[in-house]
Amino acid sequence: MKRTELREHIFKLVFGVEFHPEEELEEQIQLYLEQKEIDGERDREYIAGKAQAIAAHIEEIDRLINQHSTGWKTKRMNKADLSVLRLAVYEMKMDEDVPVSVAINEAVELAKRFGGEDSSSFINGVLAKLASVDGK
Repeated sequence: MKRTELREHIFKLVFGVEFHPEEELEEQIQLYLEQKEIDGERDREYIAGKAQAIAAHIEEIDRLINQHSTGWKTKRMNKADLSVLRLAVYEMKMDEDVPVSVAINEAVELAKRFGGEDSSSFINGVLAKLASVDGK
């Protein structure tokens, strides 16, 4: 499976974090992987591992988002936009395998598919501010 497809599955799992208690995360991931019939063990592990890692760092990720989003805090954001941002911020700040530019581009594409009319520009703006802090 391509990284873009894997990322879409991770986004959907991160989106679900908002609607289920933390203690149900592992069960929700397994149910999702079974329902989507994701067979490759490597792909299953990648999706589950990254979704769990993002969930484990949500407070830190949300703090970064709140610091770089003007006029919007995570509690008020569209849940699809918030999920895209969480995934992208995790990739930018905590996943050394994903270049910052790739994380931003992929987030903008996810926003176009799953967000509202202005989601892609909003997400691009927040992530660009976050990237500029590191000079990347």
